[in-house]
This record gives sequence, C-alpha cells and structure tokens, in this order.
Amino acid sequence: MHKTIHTPQKTRLIRNGFTLLELLVVMVIIGLLAAYVGPRYFAQIGKSEQGAARAQIEALAKALDTYRLDTGHYPGNDVGLSALTVKPGNETKWQGPYLQKEVPLDTWGRAYLYTLQDASGDFSLKSLGKDGQPGGDGDNADISYR
Repeated sequence: MHKTIHTPQKTRLIRNGFTLLELLVVMVIIGLLAAYVGPRYFAQIGKSEQGAARAQIEALAKALDTYRLDTGHYPGNDVGLSALTVKPGNETKWQGPYLQKEVPLDTWGRAYLYTLQDASGDFSLKSLGKDGQPGGDGDNADISYR
C-alpha cells in the first residue's frame, strides 16, 4: 500500500511493508547463519550424549563397587546389573538396592553391557555408542569402564 505525501518542495512516496527482494536477502542471511551454526550445535549434542553415558557408567561402577563391599564379590553374569536393584535369590549379604531407580539405558536407548571376568573377579561395563556396534570413532565410539 502506498501513500503519496505532497510537500511544497517535492512529492514523496511512502511505502508500508517489504519488497520481495528485501525478504529474499533476509532469508539468504538466515540460511547462511543456519549453515554455519547448525553443524557446531549438533556436534555439541553428540559430545553431551557421550558425556552422559560416561557419567552413567561411572555411577553404575560405584554402585557395583558398593555391592562388592557388601557381598564380597561382583554380581555374576547370570544376574548382571539387575542385582543392583533387585536382590538375587542366593545372596545373603545383599544390602541394596544400590541404585535409587531402575538400571538406566545408555543415552541411545540400549542396555549397558556388563561382563564379570571369571579369572580376575573384576568386571567390564560398556556402551557401544551411537551406532550400537563394537568399535567406531567419534559419536560411534564405544564407552568403556575397565
């Protein structure tokens, strides 16, 4: 919509709104910003998922150590991490639960892998990362304890 204003010196045209060219320039600028910021933002999300998985593994390892202090050994492979929340039937010295909630899934929605090493009496705990496959790099890298 245009208004014409008459002044003694000249006639001016006043516009309301934006032209198509102005809107296209703004859209291009927004697109360039998104292309620059987007990859950096999503890279940070991957780092936070791995950090959360590491923190959960550390918390589970501390709960397993407390279980071992009470019972004299780590849970067997047959009961696994569920022994942290539910008393195994044959365990007389169990003082749990050792977690306030159920055993969490990793940040990608899969169960942590717990293995009791028979010869050493020690355990390993891991998440297979974003891809759910052994090995990998970056976001797909395994996160392990011991």
